[in-house]
Amino acid sequence: MKVGTNYGRTTYYNGSTGPEGFEFELAQGFAEFLGVQLEVLPYYTLNELFPQLEKQNLDVIAAGVSVTAGRQQQFIFGPAYQSVSQKLVFKQGHPWPKTFDELDGQLMVVAGSSHSESLNDAHLNHLRWQETDDRDAEELLEMVLNDQLDYTIADSNILDVMRRRYPELSIGFSVTPEQPIAWALNKDRDDALLAALIEYFGNIYASGRLAALEDKYFGHVRQFNYVDTRAFIQAATQTLPEFKPMFEKHSLDLDWRLLAAISYQESHWDPKARSRTGVRGMMMLTLATANDLGIASRLDPEQSIQGGARYFSSLLRRIPDRIPSPDRIWLAMAAYNVGLGHLEDARVITQRQGGNPDLWIDVKQRLPLLKLKKFYKTTRFGYARGDEAVAYVDNIRRYYDTLVWLDEQDPAQVDAAVAE
Repeated sequence: MKVGTNYGRTTYYNGSTGPEGFEFELAQGFAEFLGVQLEVLPYYTLNELFPQLEKQNLDVIAAGVSVTAGRQQQFIFGPAYQSVSQKLVFKQGHPWPKTFDELDGQLMVVAGSSHSESLNDAHLNHLRWQETDDRDAEELLEMVLNDQLDYTIADSNILDVMRRRYPELSIGFSVTPEQPIAWALNKDRDDALLAALIEYFGNIYASGRLAALEDKYFGHVRQFNYVDTRAFIQAATQTLPEFKPMFEKHSLDLDWRLLAAISYQESHWDPKARSRTGVRGMMMLTLATANDLGIASRLDPEQSIQGGARYFSSLLRRIPDRIPSPDRIWLAMAAYNVGLGHLEDARVITQRQGGNPDLWIDVKQRLPLLKLKKFYKTTRFGYARGDEAVAYVDNIRRYYDTLVWLDEQDPAQVDAAVAE
């Protein structure tokens, strides 16, 4: 099966362990469903993709394609699996445009994109904009950040991811209401592939796999906090370098950046941090846990990091082996915050309610129930602030994503991310 897509963090890219991306994982699942070999053909622009589908050199396009009136005249679409809106983007600190009438500068969008179609359909005779085939949506956002461009238009899901790296990107207004996202197929093909596509998406929707995959890539980035994001990026460039060798040394089988993200959530990388409950240090260990781990001083950053790594690894080992990553990692994170016993209570409630106790997206919906007497009175370990554990995990996932991104950038791009 030949699947066309675009390069991008929300579609397809080559990660440290091989191909990754939301669209790639969906396509991989569809190929397995059909029992065929997957061949991914990535292109740089939509203007290259659509002609290949028309010539039947591709079976489907899986590239986060918005279903618009114009595209429905050219192609048929499978079931919608996401919805996004288009946002007018500008740089924080510049005048905030509320409508197209208030734009005062250069607007550029990707040629052949739904953004171009929206501008044309709006019949804004006074508005002038440029279209490019040489840059993708992420590059245009970086141009706005670097003052090379005044405005662009981006899909809300891509913007959610990019603002975690570039908090200066601001939303002026919504260009469109929510639009469905679906795979595109050639109109001249028989209906067999479309029927299989409908069945596949029906199956992964019913099983929770679609929701889990969507949460993996987008669930933790939807809530954006400008102050927190900016403070974290600054801390990662100014404070973290002092402790990075310790995280690398004591990370065991973990990614050191994950351990560092947990530590930032716990203490903001403050070796002398203290909570109202008495936990202390870089990894906020209780006195009992520190004693169990043989940690002499919780205020010594290296000892705290070593103890935190060993404790998190012990939690990870106690998550059932059948649960694959990343769900087992996120479940272990929740246990680091709320305790393994309370996590197991939430998993029991999940199972009672017909959810999957091995999927983080299902368990995270039940953790807040541990605050309600109706539910916690039926559990083994009783009351817990499960909602805080959900926020805790989401925060760490955001911090980790940003650390991975920063680790891959050259210094100039990092400077752009933290520039005033």
